Amino acid sequence: MLWRRFLVRSDSTLADLHVVLQIGFDWTDFHLHRFRIRKKDYAVPRLGGLACHDAREINLADLLFRINERFLYEYDFGDLWQHQVRIEKRLGVETSRSYPVCVGGQWAGPPEDCGGPRAFLDRRAAAPWRVRELFDDLLEDIKTGNTEALDYRIEDLQLWQEWLMLHRFDRHRVNRRLRQYAEGAPEWMNSTGGRHR
Repeated sequence: MLWRRFLVRSDSTLADLHVVLQIGFDWTDFHLHRFRIRKKDYAVPRLGGLACHDAREINLADLLFRINERFLYEYDFGDLWQHQVRIEKRLGVETSRSYPVCVGGQWAGPPEDCGGPRAFLDRRAAAPWRVRELFDDLLEDIKTGNTEALDYRIEDLQLWQEWLMLHRFDRHRVNRRLRQYAEGAPEWMNSTGGRHR
């Protein structure tokens, strides 16, 4: 299961939480999103977007969440990523800690525009087998001296690299970007997303 655990201040807005989730899953905020909380929808307004309550105007504390309360975060209505967000506990603010912060997670986030949950799981499962096929083809091209095909095989292997690395979750990278966001640094949201830079 793919998951993240964050510590977020209660004076953060739902818009801030949206950014935290985007950073946590290494997405680019390219698509529309919404939070569905107690049958109400919230989102950061966008031209052509959903008619929702403005997430920039709602602090988390205003929602008076109960411990273990859950709500829905949806992103990319074409791929339809649905995340269950759960309030685990309330903690005091540690003055020595930067917020928001990621304290745990498993698996890298699904690549942007990969086709949704089913396509993501299928491609993730197929990746090792496809790479094996590409290596076999690459070896055959080397044996036969087909240098033109070598370039294409190497390019294909590079495309599959991200899919082979999905078992890795880089919490330190996420926290570096969360610190940049908290400090207002413009590089917090890189322009391309992705994991391998």
